[in-house]
Amino acid sequence: MNDKNLNSEVRVKVIEETDKRFNNPVIIVGFPEVGLVGTIATSFMLDKLNFEEIGYIDSELFPPLVVIHNGDIKNPVRIYSDKDGGIIVILSEIAISPSIISPLAESLVDWFKRKNASSVILLSGISVTNRLEIEEPECIGISNTKETKVMLKNADIEEMLEGFLIGIYPELLKRCKKEGVPGTLLLSQCFPNYPDPEAAASVLKSLQKLINIKIDLEELFVKGEEIKMKARDLMQQTRRVIGDIQKNIEQSLPIMYG
Repeated sequence: MNDKNLNSEVRVKVIEETDKRFNNPVIIVGFPEVGLVGTIATSFMLDKLNFEEIGYIDSELFPPLVVIHNGDIKNPVRIYSDKDGGIIVILSEIAISPSIISPLAESLVDWFKRKNASSVILLSGISVTNRLEIEEPECIGISNTKETKVMLKNADIEEMLEGFLIGIYPELLKRCKKEGVPGTLLLSQCFPNYPDPEAAASVLKSLQKLINIKIDLEELFVKGEEIKMKARDLMQQTRRVIGDIQKNIEQSLPIMYG
């Protein structure tokens, strides 16, 4: 086992359990935020594609828990790869609390650089108050380089031009830009407080325009209610964390949005 502590001061470890070689991989990240879009999307993607678990992320700042799938004990933040080492997926089944956002982002971006990532694609949602009236959620994108902005345009994904973001994803985008790692955030319209499989399908549909993967999304709609039931506890945890983050930034919002 190759235990790589990328930042001992902040006690965050990226642990690789194989010696797999990578070829300028695309790295896809799914953390739980509004609508649990990122977690649902990456979990469904991994279920449908033949990816292998290659490691996990650990920290003393994470809550003391494991998850159990099919009788197997799993770390809540896991790393997967396709057979050829061209795509890496990071899936989190725990909400990322404010105290760990900065050190986790720092360690992850350092690891992205070590893997010579060609691009990092982050999957999430953007809450809309009229979600019940929206039959097919739309997906927009944010990129940190000219090249990735062109990729969005060529894929007919609308770019977000104004606004602000909170949480782990903007921290990752910011650090990726600083370190010269191309990064894109895909955001699908979603429910703010409920798991949203339809929004996850929307973000996966856009992802397929950016990288060479094919995923049948029909099951996300067929099993939507089952997915929502399974994700209830994580959604409650995520709502609490998002509330904590919002409280922390209320006094420091940009003047245009305060």
